[in-house]
Amino acid sequence: MLSNGYQEIYLFRFDEKIGNVFILAGDNIQIVIPPDGEWYFI
Repeated sequence: MLSNGYQEIYLFRFDEKIGNVFILAGDNIQIVIPPDGEWYFI
């Protein structure tokens, strides 16, 4: 979704202990993806 909207991805982080993925993109887009796969905006 981010790449199709031509948003730059500035930070991609995987937390090994919790299993969450954190993405910082675009002007102020922050997304968290927990292990269950249901992503949400912060």
